[in-house]
Amino acid sequence: MGSLRTWNSFWRTATKRGKKGPSDEELKKMVVIPEYLAKDFANAIQSAGAAYPDGPPFGDKIEAPSYPLLVFVNSKSGSRLGPALTQHLSELISPNQVYDLASTKPTNVIRYGIGCLDKLATSGDECARLIRSNLRIIVAGGDGTVGWVLSCLDELQISSPNGNVPPVSIIPLGTGNDLSRSFGWGGGFSSASKGAVRKLLIKTLSASVVPVDTWQVVVKPTAAIASTDIQFPHALHPQHHVPLPRTVGTKDQKDENDPCFEGLFWNYFSIGMDAQVAYGFHHLRDEKPWLARGRVTNQMIYSGYGCTQGWFCTTCSAAPRARGIHNIVRLQIKRPGSSKHDWEEIEIPHNIRAIVVLNLQSYAGGRKPWGHPSENTMKKEGFVEAKSDDGLLEIVGFRDGWHTAFVMISVLTAVRLCQAEAVRLELRGNRPRGYMQMDGEPWKQPLGRVDEPATLVEINKLSTPTILLKR
Repeated sequence: MGSLRTWNSFWRTATKRGKKGPSDEELKKMVVIPEYLAKDFANAIQSAGAAYPDGPPFGDKIEAPSYPLLVFVNSKSGSRLGPALTQHLSELISPNQVYDLASTKPTNVIRYGIGCLDKLATSGDECARLIRSNLRIIVAGGDGTVGWVLSCLDELQISSPNGNVPPVSIIPLGTGNDLSRSFGWGGGFSSASKGAVRKLLIKTLSASVVPVDTWQVVVKPTAAIASTDIQFPHALHPQHHVPLPRTVGTKDQKDENDPCFEGLFWNYFSIGMDAQVAYGFHHLRDEKPWLARGRVTNQMIYSGYGCTQGWFCTTCSAAPRARGIHNIVRLQIKRPGSSKHDWEEIEIPHNIRAIVVLNLQSYAGGRKPWGHPSENTMKKEGFVEAKSDDGLLEIVGFRDGWHTAFVMISVLTAVRLCQAEAVRLELRGNRPRGYMQMDGEPWKQPLGRVDEPATLVEINKLSTPTILLKR
C-alpha cells in the first residue's frame, strides 16, 4: 500500500505540473537499485551464491526506490526487437537490472540475485528489505519465455524466507502472446522506440496485482523409453520421487527412483496435431532463425506446417499421424468437489485430433476455443463460467485444420469436452511418438508399444497462485 500511495501522490503532483509522467531522472529514482546492492546482486549471480554480500557502506542511510525493477529480455523471440529493447531499457533503468536470456538464465538471477536480497534483508539491511518487498519484474518475450521466468519464481516462493514473489508484467514479443493478452499488455509490441518503452515502464509501475492459477504437469515415461531419448523443453525438469498415482490394473512402469519430468503452465497444455505443427515450427526457427522475423511471418509458417503435415487433409493422408488421437490417449479427470481417488474417464470422439487443456481463455493469439456457452448450456452440461483463478481447467478438442480455422475466426467453438480440477492422460502405442506442448513449448514424446504400460501425464493445481500485473 505504501508504494501505491507513493505513486498516487507523485501522479497528482505531476498532473498539476501539466506533465504526462515522470522525467527520465524521476523514473530512475523510482526504479534503479542502489549501487552497493547492484554490486552484491551481480557478485551473487556470478558466484552462484557463494559470494557473501558486503552490504551498505558503514554509517550510510540509503533510500530504497519505490518500484525497483528487474527485466528479462528474450532477444530470440518472434518479433526480433530484443536487442533494441535491451538497449533502451538499459538506458531508462540500468544495465545492471536488464538481462538478455540468450546469455543469462533467469534461474541464476532469481535464485542467487534475489537470494542475495533475502540475505541482506534478514541481516537487517532496511534498504534491501524494502527493495525485496516492492520488486517488480518485466518479461519481454513470448508465452514460453514468460512461463520460463514464472517457473523460476515458483521455486523462489518455496525457498525464500518470506515467501514473497515479485509480480510480473509482460512486453509481448512472441507469436501468440496469450498471457499478455489476458492481462491487458496487448497482443504484440511492434515499436521498440525509446518513447514506447518508456510508456510501458510507467504503466508497469501503476499496474494492479492479480492472481492466476498455476498448474503442475508431471510426465512419467514408460519403462521402455529412456529419459535420454526425450528432448523435453526447458519448462520441464527431471524430478525424483514425484508421486504420480498409477491406474488400477496396470503394472508398475518404472522404479520409483527413475525420474519423472515436472513443469508448470499458466495458459494451456495440449496434445496432438496442434503440438506437432508447433514442434515443426520451433525446429525450423532454431535451424533457420532468419525465416521467423515477425508475427505475420510466423503465422504463415504455422499455416504451411498445418497443410504439409495432414492437418487440413485427413481423408487424403494414410499416415498414422493424420488420424484421431483416441487410439493413443486415454483421458481421465476429477470433477469439482470429487474425492482424491475419484477419476472419471472421458470418451474422446474419434474425429478429435488435438486436445487442449485451457487455464486462460486465450489460445493461439487471443482466440477463445471454449467460447461463451449460454446459461442453459452451462446448466445442461454442468459447466461454470471459465476464469483464470477458479481452480478449474477447460478441456476442448479440435477435429481437423478446417474446424480449427473456423474456431480461429470465431465462427465455431472447439468441441467442449469437460471442466476439471485435475487431469490424467495415458499414452501408449499404435504410433512411435506423440506431440505435446505447454504454453507454446512443444516436444516429441516416444510412446513405446501397445502392449507396454502407458506413459502417464498428470495435471494438478498448485495451492499457491502466481502473481501477475494487470494493466
